Amino acid sequence: MKKHVMLVFGTRPEAIKMAPILFELRKHSEIKTTFVATSQHREMLDQVLEVFDIHSDYDLQIMKDNQTLEDITNNVLDKLGPILNEEKPDILLVHGDTTTTMAASLSAFYHKIPVGHVEAGLRTWDKYSPYPEEMNRQITDNISDVYFAPTEQSRINLLEERHGDQNIYVTGNTAIDALNLTVRSDFHSSLLEQIPATQRIILLTMHRRENQGTGMRNVFKAVKAIVEHYSNVSVIFPVHLSPAVQKEANEILGATPNIHLTEPLNVVEFHNFAAKSYLILTDSGGVQEEAPSLGKPVLVLRDTTERPEGVNAGTLKLVGTEYDNVYRNIALLLNDDKTYAQMAAANNPYGDGQAAQRIVAAVIERLERINR
Repeated sequence: MKKHVMLVFGTRPEAIKMAPILFELRKHSEIKTTFVATSQHREMLDQVLEVFDIHSDYDLQIMKDNQTLEDITNNVLDKLGPILNEEKPDILLVHGDTTTTMAASLSAFYHKIPVGHVEAGLRTWDKYSPYPEEMNRQITDNISDVYFAPTEQSRINLLEERHGDQNIYVTGNTAIDALNLTVRSDFHSSLLEQIPATQRIILLTMHRRENQGTGMRNVFKAVKAIVEHYSNVSVIFPVHLSPAVQKEANEILGATPNIHLTEPLNVVEFHNFAAKSYLILTDSGGVQEEAPSLGKPVLVLRDTTERPEGVNAGTLKLVGTEYDNVYRNIALLLNDDKTYAQMAAANNPYGDGQAAQRIVAAVIERLERINR
């Protein structure tokens, strides 16, 4: 009888990073692979699934207007349970730190199904930073049976929490695998073609709950001041669908020349925009992993990061959300070629693009061990 691997994910970042694993699993005819979409983020998830031509076996369709974290958790538990009862997978794979990940892991635990956590072991050790992601991943790691740690530091974090070394695999990050599927030398965009070649492009992403409000306004005002001061700088900002982000972005940045507010980009567009940018400002976790592979300095709009490897390597810099600090660090990279070159040339600590192969090999090895 075929061994059965189930993948559960429901947000755009999860889909980008789990797609390489799904593709790799499907190369193995001896494994039954089932994909359950929770659709925690309906539109943004569908973008990625369409680009990668991925179709779910089950779609929980949990997204609703003004959904709370409790809504997401309750709906995943309510709708995933019957599927687990019917399918009875040998292992359930989840990714990262979303509420989908935490709730799916909990559901698997209730059904005594082993859990494999992709991108395990990331920590800030502050349960409210980032919120709710830090606790989501800690809870998931406490439930999981197998850990796919992207870096040696992630492995050390897991060992410090007394997770067994025999269950930890250091694999690299599948974000790098995804770049190999998306970045193209022949990519064209009408927006990029509107921006003169002499312009230096800053790619901005910002959406985290803890940054909404004062922090977000500070950053947007600093970005606006930069563009007004440097005539050869343009900003591209794919604005998150969150109403709070939309409101602040349009009020502060909407009428500013050389600032381009766009709808959320699909994964191919975003990765290629990143490849053509001069530097990146972000509070996203995944972008911190992707940009080093593209040789792009990243200013992280947070006070903490669960990805310290990039900071230690010199490709990331934590700048927080205070106006003066954000403005000063952007200006430094625009004015100081040496500092820019040091960040752009830093080694990528997040892997070589073969993480999915390592993860699937480990899954197969674990399933064979269960069979024996």
